[in-house]
Amino acid sequence: MNSNYLRFLLILFLATPFTHTLFAQATVEDYKNAQELWEKFDGKVINNITGNPEWLEDEPIFWYRKTIEGGHEFIRVNAEESEKRPAFDHARLASSLSEITEESYTAKELPFNSFEYKNNGQSIEVSFDDTIFTCTLDQYECEGREDTSERPNWQWGVWDHEREEVDLSASDSSITSPNKKWEAYIQNYNLVVKRTDSDEVLHLSQDGSENNYYNFNSISWSPDSEKLAVYRVIPGYVRKVHYVESSPESQLQPKHLSRTYVKPGDVLDKEQPVLFNVEQGKQLHIDSSLFPNAFSQTGLRWREDGEAFTFEYNERGHQRYRIIEVDAGNGEARAIINEEPETFFSYATSLFRHYTEDGEEIIWMSERDGWRHLYLYDTATGEVKTQITEGEWVVREVEYVDEENRQIWFQASGMDEDQDPYYIHYFRVNFDGSNLTRFTKANGNHDVVFSSDREYYVDTWSQVDKAPISELRKTSDQSLVMKLEEADISPLVEAGWQAPEQFVAKGRDGETDIYGIIIKPTAFDPNKEYPVIEYIYAGPHDNFVPKSFLPFSHMMRLAEMGFIVVQIDGMGTSNRSKAFHDVAWRNLKDAGFPDRILWHEAVAEEYSWYDNSKVGIYGRSAGGQSSLGALLFHPEYYHVAVSSVGCHDNRMDKIWWNEQWMGWPIGPHYAASSNVENAHKLQGNVLLIVGELDTNVDPSSTYQVADALIKANKDFDFLAIPGAGHGSVGEYEERKRFDYFLQHLKDVDTPNWNQHSEM
Repeated sequence: MNSNYLRFLLILFLATPFTHTLFAQATVEDYKNAQELWEKFDGKVINNITGNPEWLEDEPIFWYRKTIEGGHEFIRVNAEESEKRPAFDHARLASSLSEITEESYTAKELPFNSFEYKNNGQSIEVSFDDTIFTCTLDQYECEGREDTSERPNWQWGVWDHEREEVDLSASDSSITSPNKKWEAYIQNYNLVVKRTDSDEVLHLSQDGSENNYYNFNSISWSPDSEKLAVYRVIPGYVRKVHYVESSPESQLQPKHLSRTYVKPGDVLDKEQPVLFNVEQGKQLHIDSSLFPNAFSQTGLRWREDGEAFTFEYNERGHQRYRIIEVDAGNGEARAIINEEPETFFSYATSLFRHYTEDGEEIIWMSERDGWRHLYLYDTATGEVKTQITEGEWVVREVEYVDEENRQIWFQASGMDEDQDPYYIHYFRVNFDGSNLTRFTKANGNHDVVFSSDREYYVDTWSQVDKAPISELRKTSDQSLVMKLEEADISPLVEAGWQAPEQFVAKGRDGETDIYGIIIKPTAFDPNKEYPVIEYIYAGPHDNFVPKSFLPFSHMMRLAEMGFIVVQIDGMGTSNRSKAFHDVAWRNLKDAGFPDRILWHEAVAEEYSWYDNSKVGIYGRSAGGQSSLGALLFHPEYYHVAVSSVGCHDNRMDKIWWNEQWMGWPIGPHYAASSNVENAHKLQGNVLLIVGELDTNVDPSSTYQVADALIKANKDFDFLAIPGAGHGSVGEYEERKRFDYFLQHLKDVDTPNWNQHSEM
C-alpha cells in the first residue's frame, strides 16, 4: 500500500465527524455513574418545601417540611401574626426518639416526613417502622404503640376490572329505611323488606334468579321511606386471565393464578333500575329507552322531597352520557343532562358533577363548546341556566363548591397567552359566572393549599427548570403576607445538574404549539453530536411532560449514558382543546407522532448537537404500545425501541381504558392500531419486556407481538421477567435499556455483565 493512499485514509479519518470514540466501549463505571445520579443530586436543593403544607383545623396555622443543608426541617407558621419558626425542637426530639428506639437520629435527619399535633398542640404524633410515637413538646417524652392501621393493598389497573366473587343469592346484612321502620335485604336473589317492630315480611320481587338478581349494594331508600330503588342485574361474560408464576419463592413448583379481567367487546352486566312502592307493595315499571346499552350506570340518588331519583348512564362506546331522573310516582324517566359528542365523552378525565343539596341545580363539566368548562343546570327543566366558565382554556379540576355563597373554587390552565398552556392556576367564580377571581398569576405551574376557612392560602409555583417559590397570601385580595421559601439550586448545579430545557414547536396543522422538554447529560458538550431518545406516554387521559421543577428523573440517568432524552405531549393527549384531544379517537396508533416528529426536526434545526438521524424511543404500558408503534408506523424516523409491558392490541387490554378511546363496537380501527396486526412492518431494532404476572395489561399482549414477529421472520429481542408485574423491576431492566440503546444507537460495546458481579 503506497504512502499517498495511507495519507488519504488518514485525512479521511480525521475529517469524518464521530459521535463517539472509534471502537468505544461503555464501562461499568459509566453505568454506575448513571445509576447513582440520584444520590449525586439528592439533598442538593435547599429551602424547598417537600409535600403540601398542612393547615390546622379551624386555626390560621400550618406547618411544612423543607430541605436544608444536610437534611430537613419542620416549620410552623401563624398566618395571622406572620410568624414563622421551627415546629418543635428538632434536636431534643431526635434525642428522645433515638433513646426509645435504640437507633441514632439527628435533628436534620428525623425518621418521618409528617406529623400531627395532639392534645391541643401540646404534643405531636409521628409514625415510622410500624410504630406510632406520641411525644410531648414540653419535656419531649415519647411513648410508642403498634401501628395497627390497615395499609392499602392496591395495584394500578387492578381495581377497574376486578369483579368481586361473592354469593349474590342473599345478603348477610340489611339497609334500614330513614324512618327506621323497615330493613331491606336480598333473599334468594330477590328484594325483601321486613318491619323492624314486627315479623312482617314483604317479598317485593319474585323474578330474581342467579342470572337476573337484585343487587344488594345498590339498594336506595327514598327520604320518606315509602319507596325503594334498586338495580336488577343480568350478569355478563366473566372473562378470566390466567397466569403461571414460574418461580415462586415459597415452593419449587410453579403456581397457577387467575383473575377476572373484562376486555373490549365483552358482554357486560346489564343493570335495570327498579322502583318499588313499599307501602303499597308494588313495582313501577321504568322504560329503558333512554338507557338501552349501558357501559355503566352509577348511583340511585333520591331528591330531598322523595318525588324522584336520578342515576347516571354512560352508554357503551362513550358517545352518550346522561343524568336520568325517574318520577317516583309513575316511573317515567327523562334526561336532565344529555351529552352526545361526535367522538367521545371523556368520562375518564372530564367527568364532574355537583348536585346542590336542595336538588334544584347541578354543576356540570362539558367540552361541548370545544373547551372543558362548567355549566349550571336547572334540574326541573333540564335546561342550562348559565355557562359558568368560557373561553379558549380548560377547567382542570373543581376543588370546592361553596353552596352558601354560591361560589366554585377551581383549577384551570391555558388562560394566559404568554404562558405554557398546561400551567395550572387557581380561581373562584360565582354560580352565575360572575366575579371570576384569580389567586395565582406568576408564570409557572402552581400548587395551592387553602386554610380550612379559606382566608389564607400557600402558593408554591415553579417551572421545570426554575426553582420553586412558596408564598403565603390572603384570599380576600390575594396580597402577599410573607414569602415562605425560595429554593436555592446552586448546590444542585454545582453537582453537575443540567436544567431540562423547555422547547416549543408547531404541530401537524402548522398552528398548534407542541410542548416538550430536552434533557442533557451532566458532561454535555455543545460541540458534539448526541443520539436522541424519546420517552413516550401518550395516553389520552392526561398530559405527561413535567411542568413543575424537575431536580431528577429516570430520563436523566439515560441521558448520562451519552444521549439527549426528550419528552413531548403530542395531539391526542388531554388538557388542551377538544379538537386537540379528539385526534386519539379510534386512532391510538397516532400517539401524536406527526407532531412529535416535527418537534424533533425543529430542535435539530435549532441545535447542531441534536442528531435526529439516530432516534430511539422507550415507554411502558400504553407507552410500550406507542414505542413499538413508532417503529412500525414511522420507520423512516424511529430506529430503536425498548417497549415494556405494552398493551399492544387494544382488544387485549382492560375494557374501560380502551373502549373509552377506541369506542364500541369492535371494528377494523382496532386492528389498524394493533402492533400485533402490523408486526410485519418492523424495520428497526426492538427489545420487548414483559412481566409474567402483569395484572394490569394481559402479558399475552406482548407474547402475541413476539409470535407475529416470528411468523414474519423478523429479528427482535425479548425479555420475560419471572415474578414481575406491571411495574419496573428496577436496575436490571434499566441496565438492559442502557445496553440496548448503546448498542443500537451508538454502536458501543457494552460490558460483559456475567463478569461484573458488582452490578
